[in-house]
Amino acid sequence: MTLTRRFAIGLGLAASLMGSTAMAQDNVRIALVAKSLGNGFFEAAARGAEEAAEELGNTEIIYTGPTSTTAEGQIEVINSLIAQRVDAIAISANDPDAVAPALQKAMQRGITVISWDSGVAPEGREMHLAPSSDELIGQTIIKLAADQLPDGGKVALLSATSTSTNQNTWIEEMNKVMDQYPDIEVVATVYGDDLADKSYREAQGLMQSYPDLDAIIAPTSVGIVAAAQAVQDAGKVGQVNVTGLGLPSEMAGAVESGASKSFAIWNPVDLGYTTAMIAHALATDAATAEPGAEIPTGRMGSVTLDEDKTAAMSEPFTYDASNIDEFKSIF
Repeated sequence: MTLTRRFAIGLGLAASLMGSTAMAQDNVRIALVAKSLGNGFFEAAARGAEEAAEELGNTEIIYTGPTSTTAEGQIEVINSLIAQRVDAIAISANDPDAVAPALQKAMQRGITVISWDSGVAPEGREMHLAPSSDELIGQTIIKLAADQLPDGGKVALLSATSTSTNQNTWIEEMNKVMDQYPDIEVVATVYGDDLADKSYREAQGLMQSYPDLDAIIAPTSVGIVAAAQAVQDAGKVGQVNVTGLGLPSEMAGAVESGASKSFAIWNPVDLGYTTAMIAHALATDAATAEPGAEIPTGRMGSVTLDEDKTAAMSEPFTYDASNIDEFKSIF
């Protein structure tokens, strides 16, 4: 079954799965729930999950999510997955608290629940897989901006939603190290809700409100592309540097134009692969989500859970003009 055939939510997904029950009844069915469909980051993660499924055998990946980045949309998807009695739900949450009750219901029905990328409140999941260390991500995003501002300057943040667990945590970690950059001033934080058009408008607004702005930091793959386009359209390439977290395939043009000097990201294919490996191990009782547990993750090695039952996959990697061509065709 191809990835595109799994782009479904709600009743449409339920109907397609009911039709394949006989074929998949012995499979471990893992639902990979994105913040929203149509996002390149999550599509790359789904490819990684499919890779893990092929490696594991007898495993089906159901890639799904709402059409917009709302908790309400994810709750609808979760309830549908509960009705289908999937074996595991792995979710990147739009709101850590709002989705927790629905996920608690899923666990009560015997469904393995983990969060990945953007976490869920502890009561709503068995464990969380962070793509990297929150501290390292926070330190990286400000360093990327600072590296291009030897004399200091003004920077602004263009984040996803105001309730996004991961972006908020990374910004908090960034703020903890701002004393290392006394000549850099963070003038504003705005939210594009992981929507390209809104992120573009917010970036425009930042440049209008702060004519002497030196950099926009967008710790979101949607926001960074939109901000780079806004900088190009405003004729401010060379004046405003866009950095943060993005996909090489989507940021190659911005690097080439000079709108972005560098940015960072982990490999979303690896993240989806690792998520599926963990969900499968927990759903089949090959591993247990408890503090100190080491869970094997195939070609990625293993992860170890901390006291909060959270694990980190890998360090972020920086992309710039020296390596963008190598990676832009990969993800």
